[in-house]
Amino acid sequence: MNSNKIMQCDENVNKKSISLLKTAWLIALVIVISKVTGFFRDVVIAKYYGVGLVSDAYFYAYQIPSLMLILFGGVGGPFHSAIVSVFSKIVKVNKKTSKFALNLFNTFVTAAFIVCFILALGVFLFSDVICQIIISGGNPDLVNLASTHLKIMSPILVIGGLIGIYYGILVTYNEFLIPNISPMLVSFVIIFVISFVKNDTEGYALALATTLGALVQFLFQLPKAFKLGYKYIPTLSCIKKQKYKNILELLYPSILSSTVGQIYIYVDMFFASQLETGAWTAIGYANRIFQFPVGILVTAFLVPLFPLFSKLVFKKDYDGIIYYFNKGIGLLNFAAFPILIGILLFSHDAVMILFERGQFDSNATKMVTIALIFLSVSIIPYIFRDSLTRIYFAFNDSKTPFYIALSSVLTKVILNFIFVKPLGIGGITLSTSFVTLINGLLLGFFIRKKIKIDFKVYLKEFLIMFLSAILVFLLGVFLYKYINVKDLKFIIIKDSLIFIILCILYSIITCLFNLSYAKELYIRIKSKIFKV
Repeated sequence: MNSNKIMQCDENVNKKSISLLKTAWLIALVIVISKVTGFFRDVVIAKYYGVGLVSDAYFYAYQIPSLMLILFGGVGGPFHSAIVSVFSKIVKVNKKTSKFALNLFNTFVTAAFIVCFILALGVFLFSDVICQIIISGGNPDLVNLASTHLKIMSPILVIGGLIGIYYGILVTYNEFLIPNISPMLVSFVIIFVISFVKNDTEGYALALATTLGALVQFLFQLPKAFKLGYKYIPTLSCIKKQKYKNILELLYPSILSSTVGQIYIYVDMFFASQLETGAWTAIGYANRIFQFPVGILVTAFLVPLFPLFSKLVFKKDYDGIIYYFNKGIGLLNFAAFPILIGILLFSHDAVMILFERGQFDSNATKMVTIALIFLSVSIIPYIFRDSLTRIYFAFNDSKTPFYIALSSVLTKVILNFIFVKPLGIGGITLSTSFVTLINGLLLGFFIRKKIKIDFKVYLKEFLIMFLSAILVFLLGVFLYKYINVKDLKFIIIKDSLIFIILCILYSIITCLFNLSYAKELYIRIKSKIFKV
């Protein structure tokens, strides 16, 4: 695909939008702020609740509401993806909202509210049964406490679904900031509540703050949606329309796929409940640390790419899809390898610095570190899997990702049996990394039925980055062991300097291998410094 055609494709597809790179940087900046806020929230939670019975009860109970708040309500979740895929084809960004689009939107909101309310009511009434199932190996005190937490957080099942729908509308209109700013509001509410509520020995204030935070997150996006013309009026007028059926066709398999992801979590919860107290909390903190850099990368690039993929599929511009896929995933991998190196080298120091205070002791640091190291190796497969999933959704195919995810449940169980006994907590997160890899490979294999992506380009660039990362990692191990300091301030300085040196070296090596992303980075830095 020559450069003129690429430029023409870019101009025709996204004339009035910000460029992909600029949009990604803007979203990344917002996500960094949001993730930092989330980190501070986790630090506060760790300080007051540590890694023990109360924190385990909260994180066990939170898995049900998180299905709505994180998966359905999140950017990239089923509700968001279905809305973007359908509405990006029927609305014009700078034109007045059509009556049909508004009725279609209100129909979906009304139907979703009814279904989610029934689910929330069921969770509230049967929270004790649910907790007995998901914490089958836990003691009665843990199950009872988790049941109460789940009752308090059950309204999130309604709120989370609505968040996802409104996010989809905002992203369709290239309003990327609000969906990425609003999650930090949850963190602010949690921090405020648990910091001022004294002696919350049962964690009820934490559960209530989580519910209130979700409500604030939903209310925050309403003014912009109203401004775009999406004022809610209860209706089911479009329930028999083809576009509504298209949403459901995307939604059902996507929901099932997300539910399969929760099944993975429930499998892990079962195995974690057999381990020492605090094991599930440790895995939760490890996942949060992992999601900090990965969330910034994946969300920053894939949020603006998804509506672009949908428009390109609609225009049958398959060359454009391949170009943007290779460009997006290449940039993601280029940034991901240094992050992987950083986690492998500095995970213990990072966990200690971030969390080790109050009720969070050195044993908790060790538990989180082990879980994080084994989880970190999934970063490259994670990027590959999520990038391909966006292409499937752009083709209105959420069934294939679902079937692939479903087929891996048994694999997840088997790998947990194999790894948990010798590796403990690390075995659970290592099995997650393997399942992510398997799912990514299967998605790559079956995508050929829709579009012929030449993975030779991907593999060539991957090999260059992989070899460069190994060389840099070995040097990092040497420097980390050679420079031995114990004072906290010097540890931070030491780790920061080593990481900066390794990032520079990684960029230089990949540049010597003629990797385009490294060269682009060099040119940009040179132009900034020398203003040429």
